Amino acid sequence: MNHWLMKSELDVYPYSQLVADGKTHWDGVRNYQARNMMRDAMKEGDLVLFYHSNTKPPHVAGVARIAKEGYPDFTSWDNECKYFDEKSTPENPRWFMVDIEPVLELNMVSLHEMKENPKLEGMPLLQRGQRLSVQPVEAAHFDEVLAMAGVSRDDVN
Repeated sequence: MNHWLMKSELDVYPYSQLVADGKTHWDGVRNYQARNMMRDAMKEGDLVLFYHSNTKPPHVAGVARIAKEGYPDFTSWDNECKYFDEKSTPENPRWFMVDIEPVLELNMVSLHEMKENPKLEGMPLLQRGQRLSVQPVEAAHFDEVLAMAGVSRDDVN
């Protein structure tokens, strides 16, 4: 099993909306490195730290699960969508997405708290200049963030 962190702005798509929806497609990713992870590496059942970015404080808000592996991002074909890409077609898709479902809402774990935790050293989120909206997370780092939220892996399986 792989572990991931996926960022969403609190005012765009909060974890509470994922809970209300029950499942969603993670569309609009327009970075090739993030696309490749979604297309090639994310597998059904993988666990995700759902991270609220561009808020005070930025934080992990919950755990989600990959519910459907990578498939073409159809929003790239809709010329009225903000994610439209004229070079992407159904025959030759350029962008991909996955479906995620909620697993467990967490007590907020702030970016500051994570930066202060030496057990999270090397976590991509905490590295200077790291801006990817989709990132891999080592199992030990995933478990440590859960512990910081007061839960264990048993609570999310």
